[in-house]
Amino acid sequence: MDYKALAQQTAQEILGYYQDTSGWKVVKNSKKITVSSKASKKFHGNLYRIEGMIPESTSKLSDFLFKPENRVTWDKSLKMYNMVLKIDSDTFICHTITQSFAMGSISPRDFIDLVSLKHYEGNMDVISSTSVDFPAYLPSSTYIRGYNHACGYICLPVQENPAYSKLVMFVQTEMRGKLAPSITEATMPSNLVSFMLNVKDGIKTQKIPSRRGYHHNGHSS
Repeated sequence: MDYKALAQQTAQEILGYYQDTSGWKVVKNSKKITVSSKASKKFHGNLYRIEGMIPESTSKLSDFLFKPENRVTWDKSLKMYNMVLKIDSDTFICHTITQSFAMGSISPRDFIDLVSLKHYEGNMDVISSTSVDFPAYLPSSTYIRGYNHACGYICLPVQENPAYSKLVMFVQTEMRGKLAPSITEATMPSNLVSFMLNVKDGIKTQKIPSRRGYHHNGHSS
């Protein structure tokens, strides 16, 4: 598979979602975070758009969101987040295991995702991810293998205050298994607000190193 080409295509999809202003319905507004949704064109579920302001520069915010090393220290939705293949300094494949959600009604899932960072004019960064088949990490009986259709973050400087960034996140996750779509739709908006709050809290407490020079974490058995 041409992972670089797929990463470029996914980044363009995320930009397309950002530029598409029609048909979004606000489903939650809490703590200065707005969650909107519309029907996904990828699967029988929703595409979510989450927007908020983060008190950090765009370059540091995108580094924070992109680097896998400390993800589980701030992202409370995850049990594990490991890079399993580094393609180049801006592209890698990761294996993720989530916590259970909705008081245990949504069991943990695992995902294999291609993640990339692209820089655009105007100091805009796009971090995109999409699920891929990766023979070294086939689905197991331990976890239901979920699927992320094109997801990602857009990080933009706030022009009137460059110490702040606008963060726009897009999520369209297919949980799979025997889960009723209504359960996902009922719990997802609150979970997405919590995620954005985790970003805000995490970036306050983390030291954000340079994006260059990853260390391969190996994988958990």
